[in-house]
Amino acid sequence: MAVPKKCTSTSKKRIRKSIWKKRGYGIVLKAFSLGKSL
Repeated sequence: MAVPKKCTSTSKKRIRKSIWKKRGYGIVLKAFSLGKSL
């Protein structure tokens, strides 16, 4: 377990960023579909 903390934090940040991107994409898609239906 001789891994620097920086590497883990960066990887965690990357994962979080990807999750946020996915969430944001879903929200945008929902909003777009709502606008189309209206």
